[in-house]
Amino acid sequence: MTTPWGEPVLTRFPEDPRDRLRAWDASDEYLLRHLADRRPPLSGTVVVVGDRWGALVTALAAHRPTQITDSWLGQEATRANLARNGVEPGAVRLLTTQDAPPGRIDVLLVRVPKSLALLEDQLLRLAPSVHADTVVVGTGMVKEIHTSTLDLFERILGPTRTSLAERKARLIFCTPDPAPARPANPWPYRYTLPQDVGPVSGRTVVNHAGVFCADRLDIGTRFFLRHLPAGRGGRVVDLGCGNGVVGTAMALADPKAEVLFVDESFQAVASAQDTYRANDVSGQAEFRVGDGLAGVPAGSVDLVLNNPPFHSHQATTDATAWRMFTGARRTLRPGGELWVVGNRHLGYHVKLRRLFGNSEVVASDPKFVVLRAVRR
Repeated sequence: MTTPWGEPVLTRFPEDPRDRLRAWDASDEYLLRHLADRRPPLSGTVVVVGDRWGALVTALAAHRPTQITDSWLGQEATRANLARNGVEPGAVRLLTTQDAPPGRIDVLLVRVPKSLALLEDQLLRLAPSVHADTVVVGTGMVKEIHTSTLDLFERILGPTRTSLAERKARLIFCTPDPAPARPANPWPYRYTLPQDVGPVSGRTVVNHAGVFCADRLDIGTRFFLRHLPAGRGGRVVDLGCGNGVVGTAMALADPKAEVLFVDESFQAVASAQDTYRANDVSGQAEFRVGDGLAGVPAGSVDLVLNNPPFHSHQATTDATAWRMFTGARRTLRPGGELWVVGNRHLGYHVKLRRLFGNSEVVASDPKFVVLRAVRR
């Protein structure tokens, strides 16, 4: 990536030489050009929110910034990119969206997230640390910045305007109001499940901001909940757990099951933990933020349940699903099963047959299919 501070070499995480997606985009470059031309130059406590793969904090490492991210993969990419470019250890402070933000922020840089809810939650959490002289600049691709995006900045922080577009990217400029009438933070959000979703019918779900379908049960998960395997016991993994409703359903159906909830989103794992606890589930549970089943011993799992994502930010890709499926095959015991729900058009049965040598349709409707593959 070419920046006013040099040309850092950047990759996504996990590294894959076949991956043609870059670890930055035009909005990162636009923001960095603006900051380099700004007078006076940056000073004080610099906080970067939503830096997807560490491009911004790597370029700005001389300012000793703090990065706040919801993505474990993004945080690992940042660590690798900082080391790759010779940044001294400790020059960049790495926080998650679940950590307390710095007490004072002099420069706030926001990479606009896909989730408006996550942006709302983060701005409300950061607002008490912002003062009248804080420099606030957001960045994103034109298709990511909407009127609702600008309304959030204005309602929570102060008067907001945008730049002209360059290479389909745009900047957001916000002048902090030292005493705005800010709304209360509505996150995390709680709701009651409907009565037709198996063991979790009528139960409570807790969603932190940014989790997929945070204010309601998405239709794919609803379909999955109606067709989960019964009475399996043993070691069960809710892979890409989101708010944890699938793993919680399995724990309610079989208190002897040991359930591992895993997701790369810090917000998701916090949601899963809160959902599990809100329903007074007995049994053993573990909650882990990480890259799928990496670190789980081979041949140690009896059942993996998975609703894989098919987007990485704005890019459509099956790379995440493929890693999840290969991880499941490695960690399942002989006779162990992977159950997957997905849109019919994604063709997951082809990948499962290639990996497992088998794939069976458990249930289907015009939009979704539940598939079962057995580790031989």
